[in-house]
Amino acid sequence: MRLWLLRHGQAEPQAASDAARELTAHGRQEVQQAAAQLLGRPLTAIMASPYVRAQQTAELVRLELGFSGSVQTVSWLTPDSDPRDALKYLDERERAEVLLVSHQPLIGALGGLLVHGHRQEPLPMRTASLAELEGDIPAAGLMELLALIHPR
Repeated sequence: MRLWLLRHGQAEPQAASDAARELTAHGRQEVQQAAAQLLGRPLTAIMASPYVRAQQTAELVRLELGFSGSVQTVSWLTPDSDPRDALKYLDERERAEVLLVSHQPLIGALGGLLVHGHRQEPLPMRTASLAELEGDIPAAGLMELLALIHPR
């Protein structure tokens, strides 16, 4: 399985709620840089948090790649979700190439759990950071971090 973890691009600092915050113009540029790293990848799914900034990020990536599928919205990719909920889903997707679009602290904690086997060493995910992980089984400590790319 190849798993791509993408943190949403820079978002406006305030909105009616945290979930309603939208990407800034700079955030959109960051996401386009991240999407360029995914060109030519045979993605089988793009999944995103229901928060507006993650949805906008996922849709920008989908458009940049010409991905024919739709973005799947899942509740287990919100900032404070438990990374183990993501592992339950990923366990059913062996041999897939999946992009997850989410937030801190979840995205860093999930990456750290998959690579190190625990959550004490999260991946340092800035806005629009993209992590590439690979492994036979998407389980704690059994995936290898191939790349961690931060936007310029």
